[in-house]
Amino acid sequence: MAWYIYRDIVVTPGTSYTELIENTSDPVLERTNDTDHPLLITLADGSSVLLQPDSKLSFPAKFEGRERKVYLSGEAFFEVSKNPNQPFLVYANELLTRVVGTSFRVKAFADQDDIEVVVRTGKVNVSSSSVAADSSEEELLLLPNQGVRFSRERLAFEKIDDLTQEKQISQKLSNIERLSFEFSDVPVAQIFKTIEQAYLVEIDFPEEKLKNCYLTTSLSDEPLPQKLKIICSSLGPDASYAIEGNKISVSAKGCD
Repeated sequence: MAWYIYRDIVVTPGTSYTELIENTSDPVLERTNDTDHPLLITLADGSSVLLQPDSKLSFPAKFEGRERKVYLSGEAFFEVSKNPNQPFLVYANELLTRVVGTSFRVKAFADQDDIEVVVRTGKVNVSSSSVAADSSEEELLLLPNQGVRFSRERLAFEKIDDLTQEKQISQKLSNIERLSFEFSDVPVAQIFKTIEQAYLVEIDFPEEKLKNCYLTTSLSDEPLPQKLKIICSSLGPDASYAIEGNKISVSAKGCD
């Protein structure tokens, strides 16, 4: 296992979720997860977020301007819709995670000693989220199966080059981080079951009509709405889906 200690990124101690919200000029909506299970949130750009219990996320009703900004306190898994012209930024207390389209987890509880960012697919850049931070400051690049832990006490970043060798993180990976979304001639019903397990959602679909439907596809680097869109497109022009909270309804007549 390789570890690297980074101290070149200037971080303002104690930067809080509340401070970040107060300093944004854009109106935002706030969702708080007061339940004991993950809460599925679909953003206006098609990105999906699994917000963990005791966490909250603020985001605009519509992303405008050159960047897509959201604000996190707690823990969430993000699957970001690709848009090279409008980077996606997650402000989580002291840390800023910047991406174009990828999937990753951020754990940033205000009362815990460390903040973690773990990458599943794509690339992310991590830096300080200080509202006064210089935009030219150094960023830490993370690739798939890499992560970083920021120590609030030492104001230092510890980069993890192989998450499978880091038991403290690898043993706590959620279903969505463990399950494969690579399917080769797999029944659509089984794909729906995999999505249910990964996102902890319920999918209502016509199982009898789809019993002879099979699909070969890669859904690993797609937000949940895009996953469902790809599946439905394989089921014919009349197939559709609807997401309401943690429940998903799929309508289809069968395979073409």
